[in-house]
Amino acid sequence: MSQPRSRGRAVLRHLAAPALALAVVATLPAATRPAPAPAADPWAALAPVSVSYAKPTGGEVKGNFLSYNDFHGAIDPPAGSGAVVNGTPAGGVEYLATWLKKLRAEAKAEGRVTTTVGAGDLIGATPLVSAAFHDEPTIELMDQIGLEISSVGNHEFDEGVDELIRLNKGGCHPVDGCQDGDGFKGAKFTYLAANTISKKTKLPILPPVDVKFVGGVPVGFVGVTLEGTPGIVNPAGITSVTFKDEVETANKWGGLLKLFGVKAMVLLVHEGGAQSPPPSTPGISDCANFSGPIVDIVKGLRPEFGLVVSGHTHRFYSCSLPNSSGQPSVVTSAGNNGQLITDVDYSLNRRTGRFTGISARNVIVENGVRNADGTWQQTSPGVYARNPDLVDAGAKALADKYRTAVAPIANKVVGKISADIVRDALPNGESPLGDVIADAQLAYTKSNGAQIALMNPGGVRASLSYGASAGGEAPGEVTYGEAFAVQPFNNLVVTQTFTGAQLKNVLEQQFVGFNGQTTQRILQVSAGLTYSYDSTAPAGSRVSALALNGTPVDPAASFKVTTNDFLANGGDGFTELKGGTGRTTAPGFDVDALVAYLGAGDPVAPGPANRITRLG
Repeated sequence: MSQPRSRGRAVLRHLAAPALALAVVATLPAATRPAPAPAADPWAALAPVSVSYAKPTGGEVKGNFLSYNDFHGAIDPPAGSGAVVNGTPAGGVEYLATWLKKLRAEAKAEGRVTTTVGAGDLIGATPLVSAAFHDEPTIELMDQIGLEISSVGNHEFDEGVDELIRLNKGGCHPVDGCQDGDGFKGAKFTYLAANTISKKTKLPILPPVDVKFVGGVPVGFVGVTLEGTPGIVNPAGITSVTFKDEVETANKWGGLLKLFGVKAMVLLVHEGGAQSPPPSTPGISDCANFSGPIVDIVKGLRPEFGLVVSGHTHRFYSCSLPNSSGQPSVVTSAGNNGQLITDVDYSLNRRTGRFTGISARNVIVENGVRNADGTWQQTSPGVYARNPDLVDAGAKALADKYRTAVAPIANKVVGKISADIVRDALPNGESPLGDVIADAQLAYTKSNGAQIALMNPGGVRASLSYGASAGGEAPGEVTYGEAFAVQPFNNLVVTQTFTGAQLKNVLEQQFVGFNGQTTQRILQVSAGLTYSYDSTAPAGSRVSALALNGTPVDPAASFKVTTNDFLANGGDGFTELKGGTGRTTAPGFDVDALVAYLGAGDPVAPGPANRITRLG
């Protein structure tokens, strides 16, 4: 895609080299967040977003970006309630490949050079077909379908910094080796990690920037993950790094790029926002009632960042938001699981090297067969037929290699359910599947004296669908692969002793402002534990009526509480859970607790999601 480079261009292209980074960064002053510009009207930018800038004299170069985010190893099309995007069945890597090729061909016909980019969480929290091979299949497939650059996300650190470096550079897994028998060469695409800093070298652990030339004009890319990554990954894997502020990092490296003559920049950032009603169903390329951390990030960015490709929230949008100069930057997200592609057309001024216009729309990675009346064919209720005409043969062949290898494990029936068990939270913060998982972990550790189990909502990654039949199983039967998709992290199951006062503090820490908590997260609780909460009450006094099996919890009494080790190590900001004593670890992983529960007897029903009472 890039033009032939002179020696000067070659130097610019390799700005990401650590040696050059060290030499130049030392000369740069610390960047700060500029004063925020006035908030944009949330209704001002609806689909598709299009921004035009002043056009000085000189010829223009036309280009195209294709982007996606939060792929999470979704090699197979998502199932259940996640199978559709606004009613259209979508996703699956062989369909993603097809739509990428289609959009590239359309851009080429318009004389546009395409660059394909990502915004993190390509791996981590992945289904078994990827996770069983330490996400090597996803890395190989991202290369095959033409990804060129991506930021890292928080889930890139699920197995720790060293494992991320291996996936980037290649080589066999240090414990499991190369399970597919043909080695692993690592990522051909460029992972960017500008704000993930080695404590030893004081430099980014992976390249911070990349540069592409479009018609001879340089376009710079800076990639960052959210600064809050340490609070949402297992602390044990990231002890060697720190995570810096997104805006300060982007502006620092943007200043370096500008110093070398790059005037058009793209920020790939694993942080985002969300549309909110009204309307009740926002369009995939709309920016309706928009809010989220990305708004303030963009407000602080230098104006050269004309495009911000975001992620993390798993939402779709296409916005025009003000940057530090008050001018608009285009901000996009393509949902998650490879079900959407953001198609961005842009133009550059040859003389100034700046963006002169950017427009963006989201395109659904459609995989279904449409009926004559406009509905979609289903093979059984809620299970959509796949369109063979939309399959990319090359991507399917590589995916099938791993599907075949993992099928004997993935398709093994491990239990039954009586109906769909969804992970969607009710207004009180509980979900039917969250209840089931907490009950499963309590049952798994009762022999060790456990009385209570708590589960973090972010660890529940997929719903269980009654009608799903990926391995040909009967309705209601659950396979190991489906159970693994629900809990894909291979967390340990640990039991600790807490006083009643400590337990109340754990529950108080679900809410912002108590002992450093920055995000409200309602833990899923096992049967027998009940309480009420008022999120509007002062921090530290929001939880009331805490009881176990109908008996009020005595602050001085002791209770054995089971969690996964992510929570026990303080993950998701639950530092209170680090204060337990007498920690013991159950055999196997958290998914083993769920599998044992699903196969223990009668079909498992959805949890009641009524153990927590919300007062306000």
